[in-house]
Amino acid sequence: MSNGTKSEIRFLEGPQSRWEEFKFVVKSCREFIKGFRALHFAGPCVTIFGSARFKEDHEYYILTQKLSAAIAKLGFTVMTGGGPGIMEAANRGAREVGGRSVGCNIVLPHEQQPNPYLDKWVNIKYFFVRKTLLVKYSYAFVVMPGGFGTLDELFEALTLIQTKMIKAFPIIIFCKDFHRELMDYIEKLKVAGTISTDDLDLVLLTDSVEEAVEHIRTNSIDQFGLKYAEPKPARWLFEKRFFNF
Repeated sequence: MSNGTKSEIRFLEGPQSRWEEFKFVVKSCREFIKGFRALHFAGPCVTIFGSARFKEDHEYYILTQKLSAAIAKLGFTVMTGGGPGIMEAANRGAREVGGRSVGCNIVLPHEQQPNPYLDKWVNIKYFFVRKTLLVKYSYAFVVMPGGFGTLDELFEALTLIQTKMIKAFPIIIFCKDFHRELMDYIEKLKVAGTISTDDLDLVLLTDSVEEAVEHIRTNSIDQFGLKYAEPKPARWLFEKRFFNF
């Protein structure tokens, strides 16, 4: 278990000494700064979430490659959690068509090695820092089949948009059969009145790469008038442009 993971576990056990809690805040700030420095020049991103457990011959892996390539052709940087499985497929798809590919990797005892299809990545010790970075640079979110972590990331993005903490960027849930019961449950929330009817409009459920790409084009590029002017590196911070990483 990494030192960062141990530190987070200790922090979540409850009150610590003031000195220990201050040190945790400082470490968290350092992680945020590291992430900001690494991803500052990545450009507008689309983040793709999904399981680390699918191998390259799996249909979801192959589908993710195809979708990611199409998104990269729109001009977006493809961002993932940086690991294997769906994350690797997404980064690979972008790389294969000459697109930009970045990752925000979580440091864990397993599934922690960055995949080989990343132009740039950053290793983060804390999940809450990583989730913030995955949201911060993204103009759309794509949810492929996954497990607890994928669902956590989906509902994090949904909650931020629902509460207007971030703009209404498109969220695309891919693979209808896999997510059928999830969508049934979300429909149950609407019937129970715990979410609004309009909240269902925050999500597109689809099996179509073409529909997903058009949804991103309409609800991200066109809706927000997306134009990217790459910021100039600050020499005093020893910064470099994206393609000089």
